[in-house]
Amino acid sequence: MGTAAALEKLIVMSKPPPPPPTVTRIAAGVYRVDTEGRLETVYVSGGPAQYWAFWNGQVFRGVAAGGARSPHSRGDLPQSLTAPMPATVRKIVARPGTSVKKGETLILLEAMKMELPLRAPADGVVTRLLCEEGQLVQPDSVLLEMR
Repeated sequence: MGTAAALEKLIVMSKPPPPPPTVTRIAAGVYRVDTEGRLETVYVSGGPAQYWAFWNGQVFRGVAAGGARSPHSRGDLPQSLTAPMPATVRKIVARPGTSVKKGETLILLEAMKMELPLRAPADGVVTRLLCEEGQLVQPDSVLLEMR
């Protein structure tokens, strides 16, 4: 390796890592993230066990790490599907009484010209439908219940 290449590698390696982003809460579920002077707004919805973040036109789903798990299997507990953000219900795929598999699309939402499929969190049966096609729904609105 030549002297110039070695010096260039040393300069690149000696640069300090960028500072961690600064997160500021603006309002309930709204955060401003400052990364090296670039400001971004992130919207977060959900509860302590799972949450959704909306940033840069994309939806990210997270599950809390290290949370206590119930000794019950998920199949015997009622589960709800909620709207992650304000959206319009475009299509309802599963009706009450429908058996569904984990990952199967149950409801299709549209928000900001994007389709947002809501998928079954586990195998089960749809027990209750709480929305209709064309309806505008708000964040955390329960749209469907299943067991």
